Amino acid sequence: MSAGEMRVGVAEFVRRVTARNRLPLDYSVASLRVVDRITDGLRGAGPEQRNVARELFWLGAYAGEVFVRRAGAQWVDFDRGQQELFGQMVGVRMPDGRVWNPIGKVAKRFVAGQEESVQQMYFLLHGRVPMKAAR
Repeated sequence: MSAGEMRVGVAEFVRRVTARNRLPLDYSVASLRVVDRITDGLRGAGPEQRNVARELFWLGAYAGEVFVRRAGAQWVDFDRGQQELFGQMVGVRMPDGRVWNPIGKVAKRFVAGQEESVQQMYFLLHGRVPMKAAR
């Protein structure tokens, strides 16, 4: 999936997931804690990562979209070196030019547990520009 397709894909994921559950996936910074908790729930259920890879991808993509809407990031296609480094095709670029990998962060949370946090990642973003309202 390319950077240009991420917003539509995330919107579809949120629609699908919230139609079945009352998850507060409202693109707020607080909703990143929900991403951490959902990831913990998947981890606690005991499946192998490859069996929940699709869900982990979309949870990470949702987190990236929160970064876009709340911190001034933009979706970018990673170059070959970044793809090798991050293990992903896309990520987000902050206004200061730094790139981040929220999809990979969710995968790390699944493997490592609470020592990794998507919500904490948000607070560590350099170059964050506060956004008044979701775009």
